[in-house]
Amino acid sequence: MGSWLSKQVEPTSAHYTYLILSVFLLSYSFFSEFIRNRLHLSEPPLALLTGVIFGPHALNIINPASWHWQDTVTQEAARIIVSLQVFSVGVELPKAYFSRHWKSVGMMLVPVMTFSWLVTAAFVYGIMGTTWSVALIISACLAPTDPVLAAAVLQPGTRFSSRVPRRLRHMLSAESGTNDGTSFPFLYAGLLMHSGTSTGAIIRDWFTGTILWQCTLGILVGLILGHYANRSLRIAERRDWIDPSSFLAFYILLALLSVGIGSTLGLDDFLVAFGAGTGFAWDGWFANKTKATHLPQILDLLLNSSMFVYFGAIIPWKNFVPRDITPMITPGKLTGLLVLVLLFRRIPAVLALKPLIPDIRTYREALFCGHFGPMGLGGLFLVIEARARLETGESIPMPHPPKHHPNLEAIEQVWPIVCFVLMGSTIVHGCSVAAISLGGHMMRNKEERAPLLAAEDEGLEGMIHEGGGGESEPSVSGDED
Repeated sequence: MGSWLSKQVEPTSAHYTYLILSVFLLSYSFFSEFIRNRLHLSEPPLALLTGVIFGPHALNIINPASWHWQDTVTQEAARIIVSLQVFSVGVELPKAYFSRHWKSVGMMLVPVMTFSWLVTAAFVYGIMGTTWSVALIISACLAPTDPVLAAAVLQPGTRFSSRVPRRLRHMLSAESGTNDGTSFPFLYAGLLMHSGTSTGAIIRDWFTGTILWQCTLGILVGLILGHYANRSLRIAERRDWIDPSSFLAFYILLALLSVGIGSTLGLDDFLVAFGAGTGFAWDGWFANKTKATHLPQILDLLLNSSMFVYFGAIIPWKNFVPRDITPMITPGKLTGLLVLVLLFRRIPAVLALKPLIPDIRTYREALFCGHFGPMGLGGLFLVIEARARLETGESIPMPHPPKHHPNLEAIEQVWPIVCFVLMGSTIVHGCSVAAISLGGHMMRNKEERAPLLAAEDEGLEGMIHEGGGGESEPSVSGDED
């Protein structure tokens, strides 16, 4: 009987993964209201912890290495999920958002992001002992805020999101949707500097290849694609060519089309996807049609949580200790770097520029926006992109990190440093809502506290909330002004 049963049962690592992942998602779904609005936790840190616990360095049940997956799988999975998320951000923003708030988003993208890039590079250079060019590459992977982590906390429907003025939620969402794409100029500046070419060639290649072709053309292609997709879908709906299920599927398929066009033409995938989402929903028509479906939240739960479980399973723990090729990487230095990055990567710049950012009206709001710059799956894609460029000079990585290579030291430094900071940011920012809510609860007088722990629902102290949530525009892009 035992022999017969053993022939029928097939407990492979992949099959265990299906089981564990589905159980995790079902469990989270059952208690999602309690977890989000009572414990104030989001999916990413819980999914990451699940991947770590069941990963190869703990229980060894989820082991992607046993599936013979290569680095290209990680790269493409991150590309698709982040692109879907930035496309979703573009769709969910209020209609014609950038026509009114371009200055605020522009300040967050250019001076704040440049500051975070240079400051993080200085920390990496000083603490981890890398070359300056490698430090710039690493800091470029950590410069953007992650749309997946941002959506997990800022999405409508949670108690905490209702306590933050909508203008801040919209600004942070818009920033997270765009700065994954705008991080490419920073990444390629570091890569070109590391290549050792002349200064003139670096500037020429960076401006023509990165700024003009990848970024500028990428956003234009996305906006045009989204605009004409909107017009085409309107015609199809008006003439009854499309049924309701295909109408919803159009959302996902357009996002995938934008990724396909961007990656095939060598454009900035994330800017193409964000531009497509923005152009597609510029007038608010599609969001108004689909706002009751909660499609972005469903995608968040299924795809983003699955990717964080995967990330937890591939964290390179053995590379967090000194090795012959990377003697300066130690757990203590990595932890110190993480603390400095979380404290000084954005907060000083946002506080200093607060008078120039119209949507930030108090210094408490500036502190919140400066802190809330999570690093996650966007950084995972960028670090694979950086490794690919260091390994092959192209965007396609080797199947696995090489054992002998002229850039071996840089390759071995980039991967563990970025992964450690991404892991730390996922945990810290994923638990920030709980910390803010609990801290606010405990600082109140006993008679002012909510009956349940950290269950306050009024606006956060020190922020301006009057005027319909702190801004004069619709809560979703489909609402009318």
